[in-house]
Amino acid sequence: MEAATGLRDTASLRELAWKFEFNPKWGIDNPVLSLAEDYDPSDLWSLPRPRFCLLSKEEGRGFGFHLQQELGSPGPVVCRVEPGTSAQSQGLREGDRILGVNDHVVECEGYAAVVRRIRASGPRVLLTVLAQHAHDVARAQRGNRAHLCPLGPGVRPRLCHVVRDEGGFGFSVTYSHQGPFWLVLSTGGAAERAGVPPGARLLEVNGVCVEKFTYNQLSKKLWQSGEQVTLLVAGPEVEAQCRQLGMPLAAPLAEGWALPTKPRCLHLKKGPQGFGFLLREEKGLDGRPGQFLWEVDPGLPAEKAGMQAGDRLVAVAGESVEGLGHEETVSRIRAQGSCVSLIVVDPKTDRFFRMVRLSPLLFLESTEAPASPQETCSASLVETKDLPVEDTAMPLDPGGSRQCSLYPGPGGGYGFRLSCVAGEPRIFISQVTLGGSAARAGLQMGDVVLEVNGYPVGGENDLEKLQQLAEAEPPLHLKLAARSCQGLEACSPPGCAEDWAPASELL
Repeated sequence: MEAATGLRDTASLRELAWKFEFNPKWGIDNPVLSLAEDYDPSDLWSLPRPRFCLLSKEEGRGFGFHLQQELGSPGPVVCRVEPGTSAQSQGLREGDRILGVNDHVVECEGYAAVVRRIRASGPRVLLTVLAQHAHDVARAQRGNRAHLCPLGPGVRPRLCHVVRDEGGFGFSVTYSHQGPFWLVLSTGGAAERAGVPPGARLLEVNGVCVEKFTYNQLSKKLWQSGEQVTLLVAGPEVEAQCRQLGMPLAAPLAEGWALPTKPRCLHLKKGPQGFGFLLREEKGLDGRPGQFLWEVDPGLPAEKAGMQAGDRLVAVAGESVEGLGHEETVSRIRAQGSCVSLIVVDPKTDRFFRMVRLSPLLFLESTEAPASPQETCSASLVETKDLPVEDTAMPLDPGGSRQCSLYPGPGGGYGFRLSCVAGEPRIFISQVTLGGSAARAGLQMGDVVLEVNGYPVGGENDLEKLQQLAEAEPPLHLKLAARSCQGLEACSPPGCAEDWAPASELL
């Protein structure tokens, strides 16, 4: 952490002071990093301020950046930005730390949880980021436990589905020469009933941004919508808060109001005849391969849980399966054992969310965020009430031990590596393959292996026995204990940094 200690003096902090510049893209004051000779360390606005990057996936491509977890840091850091991508054009930079994903503060969330949120966001995502050097300055000034992300509750536009009645859509439009547009509601009209707030600013119509439309273009777009239209709007309070934060009024932040349809979460418990459905890969509405559910057997768990033939599978145990191949998706379902949680959409729901260009996972009922595998009944990872193991040279976190059950992936491996330190009585996880069986089950770098398939293990003398146990019939049952960050750093052998650096993940 040389960068942090080297920036504690006032002279260095002066070079990193913030000032405001006008950004024509958003039409608001956007904080940028620049020199400021009149810097005052006591001035609140001199503190490093996060940036907001609204990314969109292009046809057949991702957002265009790579994430990597650094040793000793729970959250991910951007390690590469692909040229010519949305990430580059929206100002994401190498070394940026992710503080927020859409409306969720993720500063204290682990690497896997942050990646899960980004993937669940679908074709668009809003990232709150802070450059590495600014992050070091902020930590030096505020301490390691201070929150740096400015996101707060209520800063969310609304996605409202309006159905025309005898009074039309129930709103009129006020505007300048060329956007933005504000809505004037008819009392008791369709728009008001659909949740459009008074004085709302109109941002999108059926997933298309109308901020730069002329009034004639907007009128034509509304007329083409027919009897129903989906509006992305922001009330005056939300608009003011976003302007104050320098934050775009982004669709991935939206909360759903009176939506015509939503995704469904199905909980299946395997019966004597199995789950009772067939998973098949087919081309979806956009022409890309997807995983569809067919041959739902009457009376079996799938039908009882509400599965319908033709549903498209969106997530397994809360983790998005968009873009995954058939074998990998099947592997993820099998890895959950006899209790599986699936998120699905029927064709109508699929068409709706593709139209508005948002992921259905952002609109799960009574769920703040897609549940992680550790939080659902279909989890491979189950918390136990075992007493913490005795503390020795490598301290463990006081949270106790936990059990993991792993099934091999398509390539036959479990997706993790083991290491040990000479003279120490413990074996620990030194690498976890992203997206592999181990990662999905919740294994983390630094976890100490206490038992494998019921056999206690520890030390380099047990490595051969571990290999023999790993070759047994699946599943592989592990009993693990998390090692504290202090012990993790203290016990890392010199010169083995590459063993701890996982491959970056492209998003």
